[in-house]
Amino acid sequence: MASEEASLRALESLMTEFFHDCTTNERKREIEELLNNFAQQIGAWRFCLYFLSSTRNDYVMMYSLTVFENLINKMWLGVPSQDKMEIRSCLPKLLLAHHKTLPYFIRNKLCKVIVDIGRQDWPMFYHDFFTNILQLIQSPVTTPLGLIMLKTTSEELACPREDLSVARKEELRKLLLDQVQTVLGLLTGILETVWDKHSVTAATPPPSPTSGESGDLLSNLLQSPSSAKLLNQPIPILDVESEYICSLALECLAHLFSWIPLSASITPSLLTTIFHFARFGCDIRARKMASVNGSSQNCVSGQERGRLGVLAMSCINELMSKNCVPMEFEEYLLRMFQQTFYLLQKITKDNNAHTVKSRLEELDESYIEKFTDFLRLFVSVHLRRIESYSQFPVVEFLTLLFKYTFHQPTHEGYFSCLDIWTLFLDYLTSKIKSRLGDKEAVLNRYEDALVLLLTEVLNRIQFRYNQAQLEELDDETLDDDQQTEWQRYLRQSLEVVAKVMELLPTHAFSTLFPVLQDNLEVYLGLQQFIVTSGSGHRLNITAENDCRRLHCSLRDLSSLLQAVGRLAEYFIGDVFAARFNDALTVVERHAQSLAALQAYSHWLAQYCSEVHRQNTQQFVTLISTTMDAITPLISTKVQDKLLLSACHLLVSLATTVRPVFLISIPAVQKVFNRITDASALRLVDKAQVLVCRALSNILLLPWPNLPENEQQWPVRSINHASLISALSRDYRNLKPSAVAPQRKMPLDDTKLIIHQTLSVLEDIVENISGESTKSRQICYQSLQESVQVSLALFPAFIHQSDVTDEMLSFFLTLFRGLRVQMGVPFTEQIIQTFLNMFTREQLAESILHEGSTGCRVVEKFLKILQVVVQEPGQVFKPFLPSIIALCMEQVYPIIAERPSPDVKAELFELLFRTLHHNWRYFFKSTVLASVQRGIAEEQMENEPQFSAIMQAFGQSFLQPDIHLFKQNLFYLETLNTKQKLYHKKIFRTAMLFQFVNVLLQVLVHKSHDLLQEEIGIAIYNMASVDFDGFFAAFLPEFLTSCDGVDANQKSVLGRNFKMDRDLPSFTQNVHRLVNDLRYYRLCNDSLPPGTVKL
Repeated sequence: MASEEASLRALESLMTEFFHDCTTNERKREIEELLNNFAQQIGAWRFCLYFLSSTRNDYVMMYSLTVFENLINKMWLGVPSQDKMEIRSCLPKLLLAHHKTLPYFIRNKLCKVIVDIGRQDWPMFYHDFFTNILQLIQSPVTTPLGLIMLKTTSEELACPREDLSVARKEELRKLLLDQVQTVLGLLTGILETVWDKHSVTAATPPPSPTSGESGDLLSNLLQSPSSAKLLNQPIPILDVESEYICSLALECLAHLFSWIPLSASITPSLLTTIFHFARFGCDIRARKMASVNGSSQNCVSGQERGRLGVLAMSCINELMSKNCVPMEFEEYLLRMFQQTFYLLQKITKDNNAHTVKSRLEELDESYIEKFTDFLRLFVSVHLRRIESYSQFPVVEFLTLLFKYTFHQPTHEGYFSCLDIWTLFLDYLTSKIKSRLGDKEAVLNRYEDALVLLLTEVLNRIQFRYNQAQLEELDDETLDDDQQTEWQRYLRQSLEVVAKVMELLPTHAFSTLFPVLQDNLEVYLGLQQFIVTSGSGHRLNITAENDCRRLHCSLRDLSSLLQAVGRLAEYFIGDVFAARFNDALTVVERHAQSLAALQAYSHWLAQYCSEVHRQNTQQFVTLISTTMDAITPLISTKVQDKLLLSACHLLVSLATTVRPVFLISIPAVQKVFNRITDASALRLVDKAQVLVCRALSNILLLPWPNLPENEQQWPVRSINHASLISALSRDYRNLKPSAVAPQRKMPLDDTKLIIHQTLSVLEDIVENISGESTKSRQICYQSLQESVQVSLALFPAFIHQSDVTDEMLSFFLTLFRGLRVQMGVPFTEQIIQTFLNMFTREQLAESILHEGSTGCRVVEKFLKILQVVVQEPGQVFKPFLPSIIALCMEQVYPIIAERPSPDVKAELFELLFRTLHHNWRYFFKSTVLASVQRGIAEEQMENEPQFSAIMQAFGQSFLQPDIHLFKQNLFYLETLNTKQKLYHKKIFRTAMLFQFVNVLLQVLVHKSHDLLQEEIGIAIYNMASVDFDGFFAAFLPEFLTSCDGVDANQKSVLGRNFKMDRDLPSFTQNVHRLVNDLRYYRLCNDSLPPGTVKL
């Protein structure tokens, strides 16, 4: 024993040294290596067994258990059967002897190691594994230990990891399912026993103020008074031991429910018992008693009791989240809902709002979260199933949900409840759409609830009613969605308002408008308090209280204007006439409010088209007033936020409404003069771009409802040319020598001119690209000179990647929007210029040495080529050879071996588009040939280029970038769907099985596990071209070439791959093959060296 004793002392000192603060990383690595070598020795486990029974050092125990874990999970196959028997017998004995004294994390680890043995050997070699667990649970002394073993078994055996064969995984699940009924029975018994034992001894509480709770709603919700009576019993006060056992039992149930199917094994008595425990979370009275009685006795604190409620709700939510409900389980489900709503009633019981809120504040936050999860699952998964039960009172449920929502103690809790209402409103909307005949009946049933909801949500966003809470919200820090906490609060609230508006438009408007009106009166009434002094205007309100009230009123006005803007979509289309007066009221009142008015631009457009014949004065006045409000704001002296709002509204008027008389309004002419005046100060970039877009659109977009001969194109064309001429004045004067050393102007000034001009011109082109031919023609005529200047400047700036980037952006937009107008000769000249400029050296410089800007330049160039190769007709076909050569001979070699994804995605998209839109460049099929042969076996042309492209795709699957892998797999699958790629002779004979092999290897190596499903389908699509070849030649060859598995294992793998030819079975076979191949390799790696296998 001396050696074991000595080893133990040595190990203890090593462990202490390893975890000591002063130990260097170098020394830690040495110790780690020493420990790993020790663990790899055959028979090391005997030492570890001694260490476990003889040490109190936590580190040593943990290390010893890790050695066992490694032995069982990675080397078990090679352990002699005598040793296995010894280990199976010793470890459980050790656990039984020490489980009370071991630290909990060591005890749990030891349990897991024993369960790992069961995972490998039960029932064949370890037949009493599960029986032992059941016995532990049934013996009062070891119940907690048995429950920990049971939960670990459920975790490790029901959903085992990779290191088992598929057959073994299926066997384990079946073995466990056979035990489910017994296990659930035991767990029910444990929970009931604890409850009953403590109910009897619980001190009788004072007469319960809730004993009169079985009002109308309750008798509706719970038909059987017996369950109401049961649920009204006082909650027992548990001792610490009982609470611990119950929490373990509930944890077991929650995990079991996550994987067992809903069935009769889940009995009504089990469900009722779980609900008893769910009450622990919401019974404050019992908590208070526990804190009174528990001060001296061995009682559980209120917090621990709350935890039981949380665990019970977790069990309920696991059952709730299952969408597939067998017929026989529906009644149980109804009972569950009834019991949960009983709890919801308890939580929200009280007519005095404050006490409901204070009650929710006293509850455990996790309990509230679980309860909210339950309500969300109920509405999203089960509402449509349950609503049809006549005895289920949905409206009363909504009343409870309403109280629960608007008494939430935290903002997050309130957001989560708003989500539930959103789900409910979506459900109602889709129900009405599918049963239009019942629309009135459905709406009548829910109308009161919806109006209440709308009013309360609107109150919640107003400082007038909710100042204390709203002031807590942060309006400065941006979250991941680039919005502040206040903006998120407002946006989520307005979504609910909008959804109610969709269902009840008249109600919603009549609720919202008066509130808006009140705040508007305050705002418009401010005029009388404005005093003019030498320094300008100021507001003459100084009393602190008045200032605060004004601040609140203006914030409410801002929120309500957003609400009105959000509702704009419900005034257009078929309901335009019916709701005309409401909308007109809004628009007339808000000519001053830029954002709200912009939201109504579609309504104005519809108004414009209704009145265009008689051009009513009312409409002209509306637009003129609006323009008078906008124009003063388009100035460098105005705050950016306000300036941009004004610009956006101007764009909406020019683009969406398009009144014929817009150009003649003095205010608009003023803006034209300001923008074209060379001496005027330029607005900030974003505003300048927006104003130029609006002015260009006023001249370019056709007026609605007017024939072509009344569109005044000649005049508008001249005006547009002079607008663009003014905007590009400085740019057109630049010469290619602007980069030269002897330049007249500093390079930075030149770059600024290029940036400012191109950002405006690019935006103008982008916004016209989807419009009529006439608009695009005029646009190109105005731009022509600037485009030619750009092409002349391009070679001069080829080494300035920031400028090249902007120029290529401009050209890309031109190619997308105006390539027809540019004409073939000029387009060819542009392409040729680019192809000449992007030499191999230039590409290498951009990609390798200029960082992200250089890569962006090359990506934009490839995007332009994507537009070129997609162009139908023969015009650009002559460029195909040089485009493919550029891709395969110049770009691809530079990026192929780089791990960085830069440029790759764009290159492969270009290759895909080249193939997809120019299939006949590679495969010439003639109708005659296909008729004669029955199947088209096309002539192949440009074969070397096709093969090179396919090889590049194949290579990309060997690289780690998952996004590129997914994109390229999608491209191949698309080419197969559209062009029958996998069926082509060249692919079938030379490439098909190479691709299948690569994809299978990717699955085996688990490098792209997120794409398992897509890879499986692609393998099927490739194999289905030649199933006979796949089964007879490819599969045996693939298995022969697999290393790390012996001949016998290969034949088992081959036999297990059934010859199914349907997609689900085939992909299942592929995943089985991959799983088992990995498992066999793991087993073989675990055999001791020199093992002879017969």
